[in-house]
Amino acid sequence: MTADQQGDWRAARDVPERAFSIQRVSWREGEHALRTVREQVFVREQGVPVALEWDGRDPDALHLLAQDAEGAPIGTARMLADGQIGRMAVLPPWRGKGVGSALLAELLAIAARQHYPPLFLNAQIQVVNFYRRAGFEPEGEVFMDAGIPHRRMRRTIDRAPAP
Repeated sequence: MTADQQGDWRAARDVPERAFSIQRVSWREGEHALRTVREQVFVREQGVPVALEWDGRDPDALHLLAQDAEGAPIGTARMLADGQIGRMAVLPPWRGKGVGSALLAELLAIAARQHYPPLFLNAQIQVVNFYRRAGFEPEGEVFMDAGIPHRRMRRTIDRAPAP
């Protein structure tokens, strides 16, 4: 990733006075809001079977929740201890407004601070370039998951300097 690209991702996280906020939440405290977004995007919009969406890994995952200025949930992301990023979802009216970029930038910052292993994700084909801009590289062949074409992607982590 070039310095310009790194700056773009940091800027996405640091934009002042945006119309949304991002916070880290536990599954226990954020379950209702996280489910609201994921069920709308994955289950209803994309037709992912409920049994596949709720894989039992949420209680142990790190979760981010994006909310609008009134506190309504608008986006989610999770990261597992093995470095897998997933369940990134943004409600349709909020797409293209920096929510996904801000969620991903925050996950990358957390991974760097907390010394996660190299990150990986299974990107839906239509968002591969979104992840490429964040330094993820595709690997392997396209595969189907929940009836949707995906591609595995990996990224090394820029470590945060020691305090």
